This record gives sequence, structure tokens and C-alpha cells, in this order.
Amino acid sequence: MRKELMLGNEAIARGAYEAGVRVVSSYPGTPSTEITAAVSKYEEINAEWAPNEKVALEVAVGASVAGARAMSCMKHVGLNVAADPLFTASYTGVRGGLVIVVADDPSMFSSQNEQDSRYYARSAHVPVLEPADAQECKDFVKLAFELSEQYDTPVMVRLTTRISHVRSIVALDDRAEVPLIPYEKQPQKYVMIPGYARARHVIVEARDNVIRKDASTMTINRAEYRDPSLGIVCSGPCYQYVREAAPDASVFKLGLTYPLPEDALRAFADKVQKVVVVEELEPFFEDALRAIGIPVSGKDKTGLQGEMSVRRLRKALFGVEEPLKPAQDTVVRPPALCPGCPHRPAYQIIKKLNLTVFGDIGCYTLGALPPFSAMDTTLCMGAAIGMAFGAEKAFGHARDQIAVIGDSTFIHGGITPLIDAVYNGGSITVVILDNRTTGMTGHQHNPTSGKDIYGEDAPEIDLAALCGACGVQHVLTINPYDQKALEDALREETARKAVSVLIVKAPCILLEKKWPAAMQVREKDCRACGLCMRAGCPALRKGNEGIKIEPSLCTGCGYCAGACPFKCIERGAER
Repeated sequence: MRKELMLGNEAIARGAYEAGVRVVSSYPGTPSTEITAAVSKYEEINAEWAPNEKVALEVAVGASVAGARAMSCMKHVGLNVAADPLFTASYTGVRGGLVIVVADDPSMFSSQNEQDSRYYARSAHVPVLEPADAQECKDFVKLAFELSEQYDTPVMVRLTTRISHVRSIVALDDRAEVPLIPYEKQPQKYVMIPGYARARHVIVEARDNVIRKDASTMTINRAEYRDPSLGIVCSGPCYQYVREAAPDASVFKLGLTYPLPEDALRAFADKVQKVVVVEELEPFFEDALRAIGIPVSGKDKTGLQGEMSVRRLRKALFGVEEPLKPAQDTVVRPPALCPGCPHRPAYQIIKKLNLTVFGDIGCYTLGALPPFSAMDTTLCMGAAIGMAFGAEKAFGHARDQIAVIGDSTFIHGGITPLIDAVYNGGSITVVILDNRTTGMTGHQHNPTSGKDIYGEDAPEIDLAALCGACGVQHVLTINPYDQKALEDALREETARKAVSVLIVKAPCILLEKKWPAAMQVREKDCRACGLCMRAGCPALRKGNEGIKIEPSLCTGCGYCAGACPFKCIERGAER
């Protein structure tokens, strides 16, 4: 048997391959992005980046109804977007197996909130599997497809950042060539008009009860008896923390975390003196165990926020303090826009004009941090435009107010609020920062980049034409490095009493790494005024001997040269 060292996300992709999956549709979102990127390397699977998670899940549901095994992957906030098809797909059930992979982000390493996706599963009556390592990621995905078809239900596989990005050895198997399940018309199953939906709801509730009963005999739910004085209920990465922090404790490891194996949990509780639940985020297990009459504790010890760890767990269970002592002093490095990033000159002008910025989700969200501090709000994908229009409704047109959104995010969730602003007589200015990629999650293609998930040519959405089709009469495309043109356009459009769109277009500097020669400071002319430093470029530093440019960081964009009033920054020798 062949084995490989794999990320949890890569193992999820491998599980889909081995399970005979034919279709995977997703929207990139850390920590889930690598799953679909890895899937795209398997020729047997038709993979795609969808415009957003709702569309992605609908594509997967369509493939399932057509008889194929299908999967959709997203981060936790993406599940909010996909919730509409999720809830009703639970009613319709499946034909081919349907799996939704959701990666939660305890401690918010790359997210705007801590959200517990298990509650979505419970509300939608969708079973949940939670793997504890990369091997289980692969195995649980294969099992999820079997359960999906066995119980006629979508199945959720819930990850966290730690599991998505863990690396461990995975044993590989061959692909199972699963034939398409023959299609037949079943409108009473798949057409969810009220009369049919009422009947399906009864079926969903009955299905829940069957799975709940069967869960107690599933091998992925297991009791490990050791010292009976302490019994711990846990799942996923918390299982690994528990085994290290409390090696002598008895443990009930949950693999299926909704519906819970109630009979098996009662039997476990009867054999230990005390039951403690260890879980990240909300008291999902804890509340459920109390509801079936098992006395437990948990969140009173571990708290509701953040990622669990061995150190944190030892303190919670045993009061053992283990202060963190790094091997050497570490330098704090706050996130920053990359050297040469085209968003930097755009934010320089936005800051200069002291504009109020309703922002959005992407690399450009870093404009909220110093040295720009040029973003006032960030809520969710696509919210910039709707919030800017809502603010205008509250206090009228203001020329210092703009919405800032990226190209991929605009396609994801910005089109409909733009239509709303036009249709309802708004006069907001929308700035689309088009860097030709989905940058924050690792340069995935999107409908505006002209490439598909495989890097092959694809139809390229013309943002200017799209905005025009939405009814915007004033659309202008500008290069951010043309500072005067951008400043003039912002002044003019924010004064306009109509919706306008500025497409600030320049490719992400990391897409093409054949950069021109680095910039350098002509030291004899430099007055160390620091005006070039206002751009916040990591390649620039100011010391006792004046301004210096680190050539290993400089991408040669030349923005600093334009910012120098004394013209003492010039291009150096060729690399």
C-alpha cells in the first residue's frame, strides 16, 4: 500500500478521488482552499471555481440529482452563503452521494468571525463527520459518500484550520469507479413546492431518528476506557489534544458528531465517574448531553473562544500552568500589503482625500491597517456596496464616501447590491480593485481573469460592461500607478449625483515574478524627508543613514520614485 505525507485538505481531495466523485464545485476560502485546488489535479474529476458558495453547492446538488457523486467545499462563512440550497437539499435528499466540506476557523486566523458550523447541520438535519487527522480526512470523506447514499441525505464533513493544514501520513487506495445512478423523474422528491415539502419534512425527521440510533454502532464513534475517574467526550483535533494532555483519561471519540450516538454516550457515562466535554467554540456536545440527561461540564473550564491546545487544556483540566517560552526573541510582523502591490497607490490617494471607506473581504482589507488606516468597515463578502448605499440613505449623499471591493468579491456578492443602488436612485461611488486574481486565498482564477481552475482559457467577464449592464452610467477604468488620474477621478466621481464605478486595474505583483530592476536611493540627494515611507512598502526602511531600499524585497514597481518630491529614487542595475 502506497503512503504519502498529506495536508488534511489534500487528504480530503484524495478521499473524493477514491470515492469515485465526478463533480466538485467550490469557492476559495481559507482554510478550505487547498481541497479543490488538489482535486483539480485528478483528471477523473470535473472541478471548478464557482462565483460563490451558493452557486457551488447548487452545481453539486445538480450533479447529485443527475446520479453522480459530487462535493462542494467552503469555509465557515461560505456556508452562510450556501445555506439556502443546503436546507432544502436536506429535504430533497440525493441520488448520487453529496458531501459538503466546511472548514471552521477557531481563533480567526483568516476570518471575520468564529462560527460553529455544527449548528447549521443540526438546523438543516444533515449528518456531520469530524476527522481528527489527515488519514481520517480521507477515510471520512469516503464514508460520507456511503452514508449519503445509504440514508438519502447530504452529509457535512466539518474541518477546522488545524485539521485542514495538519500534515500526516495517509495510506492511499485505488479509485472506485462508481457508475452514474440512472436518472428518473421524481417531482415529489425534488420539486419542493409546499405540498411536496411537507411530506419530505416528515421523512427528514424520521431519517434523523434512524441515523441517531445507528450512530451508536458505528465504529467511528468509539469509547476508549482507561482511568474511570475522568471521562472526556471530544472529536476532531480536540481528540489529539486530549490524548496528549490527559493520557490516562477515558475518552469517547466522536466521528459522527450529528446526530449524536446517544445510547453509546449513555453507556460511556455510566462507566466513568465524571464526564467532561472538550470542544472548540460553542457547547454543542455539552448542551446535547445535558439534554439527554448526562451530567457534564466543559465550557466552564475551557471557555467559548479560540482554538484549543494541549497547553490550554492542561490548564483547564488540571490547573497546570505552562507559560510559553519561545526559543528566541520573535519579531512581531503585522500583515501588510506586498511590495509593489497595486492596492498601495490606490490607498495612498484614498487616504490623501480622507475618504470614508466601506470595505470588503480580500487582500485590500489590509488597507484598514497603518500606514493607511483607510477602511472604516468590513462585514462580509459583497457588503461594501450595500452598506455604502445604506449609509447614503441614512444621511444623504456625501462626497467623502466610497465602497471598496475586489474583482473576485464583486463577482461573488457585489453585483446585486450594485443593482440595488442603481435601481433605487443611489449616488454612491464604487471602487473595484481589480488585481486580476483571487489574491488572499492564493491566486485562484475567477470569472474576470480569463482562466479556469485548470489554467485554461475561459470567457473573461468584462467588469466595465457588466457594471454598465447593471445600469451604471459612469464607469471608468484606471491604472492605480497613474496617481493624478486616480485622484482626479475620485474627486469627480464622489461629487457626482449618480452611481459611478471606478475599476482600478493592475495585476497582483505576485502573478508575474519577472520584475524590473529594483529601485535604489541616490544617497547624496536624499533628504530623508520620509514622504516615500508613507506608502508603507516593506522594501523601504529609514535608518540613521537615511532611506534605504532592500533590493531582495523590491519589485521595481517605481511607486516610491513617483512619491519622492526630490526625484532621488531611481532604478538600479538589472537583476
